[in-house]
Amino acid sequence: MTSPSVQRSPFGRTRRGEPVERWELRLPSGASAAVLTRGATLQQVRVPDARGELGDVVVALGDVAAYEAAEGYPGASVGRVANRLAGGRFTLDGAEHAVPRNDGPNALHGGLEGFDQRVWNAQETEVDGAPAVRLSLTSPDGDMGFPGTLEVSCTYSLRQDGEQVVLRLDHHATTDAPTPVNLTNHAYFALDGAGSVEDHVVQVAASRYLPVDEDLIPTGELAPTAGTPFDFSSPTRVGEHLRDADEQLLRAGGYDHCLVLDEPGTFREVGSVSGPRSGRTVRVRTDAPGLQFYTGNFLDGSWRTAQGRPVRQGDALCLETQLLPDAVNQPALAALGEPVLRPGEEFATTTEYLFTTSTAG
Repeated sequence: MTSPSVQRSPFGRTRRGEPVERWELRLPSGASAAVLTRGATLQQVRVPDARGELGDVVVALGDVAAYEAAEGYPGASVGRVANRLAGGRFTLDGAEHAVPRNDGPNALHGGLEGFDQRVWNAQETEVDGAPAVRLSLTSPDGDMGFPGTLEVSCTYSLRQDGEQVVLRLDHHATTDAPTPVNLTNHAYFALDGAGSVEDHVVQVAASRYLPVDEDLIPTGELAPTAGTPFDFSSPTRVGEHLRDADEQLLRAGGYDHCLVLDEPGTFREVGSVSGPRSGRTVRVRTDAPGLQFYTGNFLDGSWRTAQGRPVRQGDALCLETQLLPDAVNQPALAALGEPVLRPGEEFATTTEYLFTTSTAG
């Protein structure tokens, strides 16, 4: 293979009989990323380790049935509103709206049937000359209780940048009526492949984070990370404080908190994760104000990877770039990123994951 390519293949059918496609972006180096039309799901990313051997760095399930059975949104594009909506309710322009609750008292990632469960339309495209696939979806007025018809797209592109493999995600949305929007990807990273990610080393430029209440809803406080288990200003093992007797960690069963990223409003590098056994590192660039850092606290071994391996608590972590959670209900959080999209406006956010190895700097 001498040039980047895009390959499309069938991936089975949903329980409703809808055909699902798999689109694979390939680079001449052999690195690749695969996307499913169900859920606009990032199904697989294969990049080299320090020895030059290609391997999966996100949790990849084997078939449509596995994705339909899996709780936890593996690899999916989630929305209309990522993260938790307190009480499954919000008030917009004086009118109260209810979203079906699917996370205790809250609505999580768009409600009972969010974008992760829809089959999106796909087409091949390019982004700055790199092979890409654009997935699009129409969410009708009243969908899961949200007002307005929303036209949404997620474009995945893959490129080689020197020794780095760069996976780029562009989310866009427009609406014909005011509605809250917060889109993100829910990939589970495991840079070393099998085993715990507790030895992965994390660094994030976030001097504040959002403490949560007993229902994992932000309290509204923008708390300093300094002196807490949420301080990743210098390289820190995931497991270093994971089992601390910290009230916030105990509430979530580990990390499941939004880190408020420094330098809001700019596209910048915000952090990195390194796998010690593989030598792989992923660096994150985004224009989003928040990063939900989640350590797979609810994984229970029921998932099976494409190789048949069970995925248990602490076997993967999420780096979900997004607007701040529950911001539509909390004006102080909305000040860091407008959660309501109105007609004539465009929701647009870009995140890049840059994969490299210890031998490539």
